[in-house]
Amino acid sequence: MMDGTEGNGDRPEDKGRPSEDHVDRLRRQWTLELPDLDTEPMAILGRAFRLSNLVRPSIEATFADFGLDRGEFDVIATLRRSGPPYRLTPTDMYSALMISSGGLTHRLDRLEKAGLICREKSPRDGRSVLVALTEAGAALAEKAFRTDMASESSFLQALDGQEREALAALLRKLIAGIENDQPRGESEAG
Repeated sequence: MMDGTEGNGDRPEDKGRPSEDHVDRLRRQWTLELPDLDTEPMAILGRAFRLSNLVRPSIEATFADFGLDRGEFDVIATLRRSGPPYRLTPTDMYSALMISSGGLTHRLDRLEKAGLICREKSPRDGRSVLVALTEAGAALAEKAFRTDMASESSFLQALDGQEREALAALLRKLIAGIENDQPRGESEAG
């Protein structure tokens, strides 16, 4: 029975099977309303969207604890993971972050005021600017990322190591297939 009243394991065949989730309920409702429509994409993409919505508040709260919003963290994280000397051109940054140059400028202004980044003239071309991570910015990016990974790890406790690897492999395959079908530049994320 899929009315949400039975818990996990009420029937012998349900042992080890998760109980109905939000997406199951949505699919069941759509099946009643549009029985000719296959809602299988919701089983995967709907769950991916739901998962993102469920964990987003925790991720945002983690960054807020460090005085950052998600966009500001993305900037300093992009610089930190670029490796020494932790400098990028604004063009490289807004391309990696998939935001407009104006959106990046606004973030850079806030981060510069906070002392987390600085803008430097390019040694190769005096007309160009590089965005550099300060020591304080590098330390904050690392600390915030470590805290975020610990928090996100807690969400994965329902899966054992093999299940995590299998899920990661399937998601990688799905994303690669979608990215390969999109025009270049539309498939980058965080």
